[in-house]
Amino acid sequence: MGVGGRCRGAGGGVGATQTSAHPSPLPWRRAGKRRSGLPSKERMKEGKEKDARYTNGHLFTTITVSGMTMCFACNKSITAKEALICPTCNVTIHNRCKDTLPNCTKVKQKQQKAALLKNSTALQSVSLRNKGAPRERPNSAVYPSESFRQSLLGPRRGRPSLSLSKSVSTTNIAGTFNEESALGIRRILSQSTDSLNVRNRTVSVESLIEEELEADERDFAADSWSLAVDGAFLQLQRADVMRRQDVIYELMQTELHHVRTLKIMGGVLRRAMLEELQLQPGAVNAVFPCVDELSALHQRFLAQLLQRRRLSLVGGSSKNFVIQRLGDLLVSQFSGQSAEQLRKCYAEFCSKHSAALREYKELLARDKRLQAFVRRTARSPLLRRHGVPECILLVTQRITKYPVLIERILRHSRGADEAEAAELSRALLLVKDLISAINAEVREHELRMRLYDVYRRVDGRAKLGCATFGRDELLRRKLLHSGCVLWKPRRDVLLLLMTDVIVFLQEKDQKLSFPTMDKPAVISLHELIVRDVANQEKGLFLLSAAPPEMYELHAASRDERTLWMRLIQQAVSHWEAGGCDGGLRGGGWARG
Repeated sequence: MGVGGRCRGAGGGVGATQTSAHPSPLPWRRAGKRRSGLPSKERMKEGKEKDARYTNGHLFTTITVSGMTMCFACNKSITAKEALICPTCNVTIHNRCKDTLPNCTKVKQKQQKAALLKNSTALQSVSLRNKGAPRERPNSAVYPSESFRQSLLGPRRGRPSLSLSKSVSTTNIAGTFNEESALGIRRILSQSTDSLNVRNRTVSVESLIEEELEADERDFAADSWSLAVDGAFLQLQRADVMRRQDVIYELMQTELHHVRTLKIMGGVLRRAMLEELQLQPGAVNAVFPCVDELSALHQRFLAQLLQRRRLSLVGGSSKNFVIQRLGDLLVSQFSGQSAEQLRKCYAEFCSKHSAALREYKELLARDKRLQAFVRRTARSPLLRRHGVPECILLVTQRITKYPVLIERILRHSRGADEAEAAELSRALLLVKDLISAINAEVREHELRMRLYDVYRRVDGRAKLGCATFGRDELLRRKLLHSGCVLWKPRRDVLLLLMTDVIVFLQEKDQKLSFPTMDKPAVISLHELIVRDVANQEKGLFLLSAAPPEMYELHAASRDERTLWMRLIQQAVSHWEAGGCDGGLRGGGWARG
């Protein structure tokens, strides 16, 4: 009993010693379950949260947005206060739209390039082994999926599809990849690299433009000169000086914004449409006419203004300045060769304003890449939500802002130097003359387009009786004015006032032709008399000399009647003074 007890005790002791050194699996399994129970739930919760944040390669984070933010997936405004953004590709979407978003482009590009580089390395080693002595080859190798290959290289007929899970012989690898696939991979890598390089160039150009303007914009970040200078310096100035400097500051600030707009149009938008999107150069240049020339002119003017500001700094300060003289810069900008260049550039730009917008809308409607580019650049801090239409409109309006600003500067310069006031007055007259010349050229361009539109609508077989005045005669003249009038008795006609004649046309089945009346449809301006109709505020008479005829016309309103009479009398006076070489001097067009 004792021995047995001792043996059992010894056995128990040995057993206890063994248990402490090499524990049995069952107790430890239970302990392990007890210890890992809570972390397992936490890991499951973290996994679900990670899956919620990580979708299709996008690593989303929650941000607070305004109502103006657009969802990249559904292209609708995000009305909720919170949205999701992927920092990798800078995509902002609704929370509900994360599953519909395609794969993250940057992550996908990294994965594709890594897989292609891995495959090309493996293929090179296989090719080297094939050239040497026969060796034992591996039983299988991995191909890129056919769907991935077709998406980059296009479908290939007569070849079995190979997925990532399929295994093929290394003999096929050596033959297929060395001949075509290696070339295809190089082409894929080249295309991907070119695309990335173009995108990087676009981003780098945006950064470069932003860096160029950042220093100057920092000096004009305040809303006015009074807020830009130190308060102590401001207290030393008179009220009229402060008002004058505020307007000068506004002129310089808006000129800086205008240069920024022109740089965005030429350096970002046009460059990306040509290089990144590879659109037709003719179509792109039609959207941005004369942008480079305008940018050069305004950059030079801005540089002169900034130099005058630097020379006017007071007491070694970097922000306290008072510009005493500005008229000389304004006169230089709006006179001589500079004014001529401004006239040509703005006349062409404003004349092609409607055509540029129409061309851009057509490009945007048919090119999805351009649509994606517009959505991407709308979030750029450089553009500040200014797209192509907004930039075009800002450029056309800029030239009209100068008279208002110069007039305000002149108003607050009455007590200043007389020479400065005289130069400001001259600059005001120069810029008004410049705008008048631009408007005249734009008006002539519109009339040419209007005349060509009428020419296209006139029936090619239309003739004026037995006379030789046909459709081609329209393009040999310059249109001065056009509009619809009522030709008594009760016939609506289109009246064309030209350099030497008045032409009547009637519309039928969307075509224009000469009306068949008992009077000629073309009147010479030679000895033409214009009279108003008594007791008819909308009526006027046209009295022609050869042949002697009287035409009674009625305009749509009294003001329009007055305008017609004034324009016709001016055209007759100009014609009688010999201001036109060709035409119908000395007679009219006889009807057959």
